[in-house]
Amino acid sequence: MCGIVGAVAGRDVVAVLVAGLRRLEYRGYDSCGVAVSAASARLVRVRGIARVADLAAQCERENLQGRTGIAHTRWATHGAPAVDNAHPHISMGPQGQAPAGADERECARLTLVHNGIIENHEVLRRRLQESGYVFASQTDTEVIVHLIDSLYRGDLLQAVQAAVRELHGSFAIAVLHRDEPQRLVGARQGSPLVIGVGAGGRERFLASDALALAGVTDQIVYLEDGDVADLHLGRHAVLDAAGQPAQRLVQTVRVGDGPVDLGPYRHYMHKEIFEQPRAVADTLEGVQGAAPELFEAVARFAPGEGARTIFGHVNQVLILACGTSYYAGCVARDWLEALARLPARVEIASEFRYRSPVPDPQTLVVAVSQSGETADTLAALRHARQLDMRHTLAICNVPTSALVRECKLAYLTRAGAEIGVASTKAFTTQLVGLFLLTLALARARGALEQNGEASYLRQLRHLPAALQAVLALEPQIIGWAEQFAGKENALFLGRGLHYPIAQEGALKLKEISYIHAEAYAAGELKHGPLALVTRDMPVVTVAPNDALLEKLKSNMQEVRARGGVLYVLADTDTRIASAPGLHVIRMPEHYGLLSPILHAVPLQLLAYHTAVARGTDVDKPRNLAKSVTVE
Repeated sequence: MCGIVGAVAGRDVVAVLVAGLRRLEYRGYDSCGVAVSAASARLVRVRGIARVADLAAQCERENLQGRTGIAHTRWATHGAPAVDNAHPHISMGPQGQAPAGADERECARLTLVHNGIIENHEVLRRRLQESGYVFASQTDTEVIVHLIDSLYRGDLLQAVQAAVRELHGSFAIAVLHRDEPQRLVGARQGSPLVIGVGAGGRERFLASDALALAGVTDQIVYLEDGDVADLHLGRHAVLDAAGQPAQRLVQTVRVGDGPVDLGPYRHYMHKEIFEQPRAVADTLEGVQGAAPELFEAVARFAPGEGARTIFGHVNQVLILACGTSYYAGCVARDWLEALARLPARVEIASEFRYRSPVPDPQTLVVAVSQSGETADTLAALRHARQLDMRHTLAICNVPTSALVRECKLAYLTRAGAEIGVASTKAFTTQLVGLFLLTLALARARGALEQNGEASYLRQLRHLPAALQAVLALEPQIIGWAEQFAGKENALFLGRGLHYPIAQEGALKLKEISYIHAEAYAAGELKHGPLALVTRDMPVVTVAPNDALLEKLKSNMQEVRARGGVLYVLADTDTRIASAPGLHVIRMPEHYGLLSPILHAVPLQLLAYHTAVARGTDVDKPRNLAKSVTVE
């Protein structure tokens, strides 16, 4: 969610810091800032509530320069988006040590950036206020900078170590002190942080994501929970949670350099919707045939115990995910029970860790996340392991992420960089990965005939072409979007496998168009939602030609009988025809169990074009961020 970049170098680092923030912009933010150790042993910062481009211009106007610095993009949690709440934060010491109205450039002793949430900030704030510290913001972050200052006795590393022992919550921090101008200290607990080793081995960097360092270095050290990192020019050291020296390997991590080209598209979301045929094809690359290839695909990143052994002995599947990934998991639950004959359940990750479920050690825990850094999903995974559910598998788009590193097994989707906050190609590739997982589990358990497996694999390989045919429906969907643009409420209906797709469609519409949208299993209409149906509330219905079609038609009649207006995505052979109050777009073909993947795409396009018609910021919707690294 928030972004951190830090640097210690023998050159001016402001351009490096700003470039790092630019690479993290897609995650969403509402303020940003830079602080450097400048000449004359001063800490100087520049902050704003506009875009990173404005921050860069401000740095240039103020001739900001320094060889050590930190930078940050903030997504507001504690305190509104305002300059006073923007990072970096500073400490000028307790009242009396800095004269009233003093220039912060003359008096700032410590500056800090922070991702995460400090749960005991109120207790710490009261204690620090009693010691004379004056708070200038509403943030929990300012507590950390004053706490470290209160503990500083000439050694920044020791002060940070002492401070993190008092912090409860999730955090990644980067800290500078004016008295140690070529030293940068970082720490992480529950929020990602990496070290970058620069070319020639002299420069050192800190970042919340290796992507921020693209073009600067590909030599990355991943810090673990509890680690404190001490960075100097030409060297670094890592101490673990016990304060002991820790060896963390330097890995070569190649990430794309420079911005992703929009090409002919107006928004990244639109581009990413149309990239789905390629993303699905790339995700399926290497899975061309028989079951052994399925096991190898899933087991690629598994140390020790392999997928084939684990899959043959699991009793049930537990899927942990949030948001869009949760809806992918809901589709997979039905696949797993229908094909692999395995009991499966899906848990909202942010709720699971606070429940007391009955654990089964023979559960396969499947954690699903696009970024692999989703705080709630990581916490839920760790909770499952604490309950002795040791068989873990990640479905993820980022091979170097914390989620992949913490799971025994992984299946990597290959959606590529997804810049738009509202997930599209990451969702469909997650569904592909989950279907492959289902086939592998079914094969391991002897629940799937070989010819049945071959048939499903043929369908998977045809998916890119089928998706291309669905994308050709865009002109018709634009017509729907023009009618939706003036609405403030919408209802989405689906049944069976397609109920989670209706939920995902409602989520997309509310995320980027700001139209209130809810989804229901169509059979639930008469149990309450029918009270909302009027001609002013469009009702979107996902209507595949499956075993529940006739039931769904009855539900549609319930809407029409009450004056509701239906917008139906119908397979070609459903015998649902357009009529007054009934708008139909025909899908190119019915795709059986894989149909949810196809039906998701027109709902993405509907949300996108409705948002465009309403003039919203499609790629950066208000109040939302791409990677949710706080609870």
